[in-house]
Amino acid sequence: MNFLLSNDDGVNAEGLQTLRRALRETGAVTVYAPDRDRSGASNSLTLDRPLRIWPVDEGVFAVNGTPTDCVHLALTGLMKDKPDMVVSGINHAANLGDDVLYSGTVAAAIEGRFLGLPAVAISLAYKHDQPVAGPLHFETAAFAVKKIIQRLHSDPLPQDTILNVNVPNVVIDALQGFEVTRLGYRHMAENVVRDKDPRGNDIYWIGPAGPEADAGPGTDFYAVKHHRVSITPLQTDMTRYGMMDALMGWVASL
Repeated sequence: MNFLLSNDDGVNAEGLQTLRRALRETGAVTVYAPDRDRSGASNSLTLDRPLRIWPVDEGVFAVNGTPTDCVHLALTGLMKDKPDMVVSGINHAANLGDDVLYSGTVAAAIEGRFLGLPAVAISLAYKHDQPVAGPLHFETAAFAVKKIIQRLHSDPLPQDTILNVNVPNVVIDALQGFEVTRLGYRHMAENVVRDKDPRGNDIYWIGPAGPEADAGPGTDFYAVKHHRVSITPLQTDMTRYGMMDALMGWVASL
C-alpha cells in the first residue's frame, strides 16, 4: 500500500516517527506534516499567506501550515502517485468525545476523506495536561493501527467514513481488545487562565478541557479506560436529519 502520513504534533514528533516506521513494514510512506506543533488547529486552511515546504528526510516534508494544509497540498499536486490511504497520528494524547471538533489529527484524516481517500486518525490516549506515569507506549498504538489498516485493505469501509482510533497507553500485552464506540462528551471547558507578560500586559490562555460528562459503556472514553482500543466511525455530513420536518414547520411561521 501507499500511505500519506500526517499529524498535528509536528514532523519531528515521536508518535509520527513511530507510525512511519511501522507503516514502512506494510508499504510506501510519504509524510507531509507541520513544521511545529499545531494541536487544536482543527480543519483550518491557510489562505492569508503562501506556504513553504522543505524536505526533512527521504519522503518526509515539513510544511509551515496546518495539518489540513499538509494533506491538501500533498493530494492536490505535490504527490506524484496518489496514495491508497491517509493516516494521521500517532497523536500525543487522546482525541475523545468533543476533542474531535478541535483536533488537527482528526482534521488531517477528514481532509483525506474530502479528497476521496479512506482515512484513519490515531491517538495515544493519555491526559496530556497531567504527568504521565511511566513511558508513552506509541508502539502499542502502531500495533493497533497496523491491524486496523490490514483489515481495511481486505474489507474496505465506505469512503465517506473516517475512523477515529484511540489506543490506551499500555503495553501491547495489556490491551483488552478492540471496541466500536460512539463519541462521548465533556462538561463545559474550564475558565480562561489570566496572566501577565514580563511587561505587565494582560495575557490569556485557553483553559483545560472539561471533565467527562457522558463516558459510560459504549463511549470512546469508557473503552480506553478499560484498556480497549476505541474505534469510532465519523462522518462529515453534520446535517441533523431528524429535525428537518420539525424545522420546516418552524420556518413556515417566520
